[in-house]
Amino acid sequence: MARIFITGSADGLGQMAARLLVADGHRVVLHARHANRAREALAAVGGAETAVFGDLSSVAEMCSVAEQVNTLGSFDAIIHNAGIGYRERRRVATVDALPHVFAVNTLAPYVLTALIRKPQRLVYVSSGMHQGGDASLRDLEWNTRRWNGSQAYSDSKLHDVILAFAVARLWPDVRSNALEPGWVPTKMGGPGAPDDLEAAPRTQVWLATSDDAAAAVTGEYFYHQRLRRPLPAARDPEVQERLLSACARLSNVPFPGMRCRAASAHP
Repeated sequence: MARIFITGSADGLGQMAARLLVADGHRVVLHARHANRAREALAAVGGAETAVFGDLSSVAEMCSVAEQVNTLGSFDAIIHNAGIGYRERRRVATVDALPHVFAVNTLAPYVLTALIRKPQRLVYVSSGMHQGGDASLRDLEWNTRRWNGSQAYSDSKLHDVILAFAVARLWPDVRSNALEPGWVPTKMGGPGAPDDLEAAPRTQVWLATSDDAAAAVTGEYFYHQRLRRPLPAARDPEVQERLLSACARLSNVPFPGMRCRAASAHP
C-alpha cells in the first residue's frame, strides 16, 4: 500500500480522494489551512494518518507545510489538489503582495514540489479552463492587466499543467501528470455544475496508486482516467523554463528543492 499526501484535503475533491485512498488501505496525510481545520479534516476522514496545516497563500506557510511533510518522512505520491476558484471580482493581494489565485493555485504547488522530498508520483489537479490560459506568462502578478477572475483562474490552471510537464521532463525518475476532474458541484464548482461528482476524484487516486499500464506514464494529461489533449504550449520547454524561473523569483525558492529562505510560519 502507498503513502500519499494531499493538499487541500479538508473538504471537496481532496477529502473525497482521501476517503477513497483510506478505503483502499493506503496511508494518507491530509492538509488544511490552520490547526483547527486540520483537526476537523482528521475527524472527517477516519483512518487518515495525520494532517499538516498552513495557508498556501503565504510563501512562508508554503515552506512550513513542506517542512512538516518532510518531517513525516517519505511519500509514494503527492496530489496537489488545493486551489481556489474563479469568482474573485478584484485582485486580492496576499501577504507577499501576490494575487491570491496565483499564490494558491500556481506558486504553492511549485514551492511544495521544490521543497518536499521527491515522491515516486506527482499529481497536479488542473481544469478544462486551462485551455483558455495565457501561455505568454505575461504579467503573472496582474500589476498591469485589468483584473479578470476567470482569466486569472484559467492562467493558474495552465500553470499547473506546465509545472507537471516541466517536472516530468526534469525528473525522469518521477511520474508527473496533470488532470481535470470536470466541472462538478463542489464548493468551488457551485451547485449547478453538470459533471459527475462521484467520478471527479478517481483519476487522481488512480494516478497516485494504480499499477495499470495506462497510469504508469509521465508528462500526460487526463480526464476520467483517459488521456486528453492539453494546451500544446504546456509541452514547450521554453514556456516551462520561464514559469519555473518566475516562480523561483517570486517565492525565493529555487528549483529543484533547496532550503527555503522565507521564515517559517509554523510554531
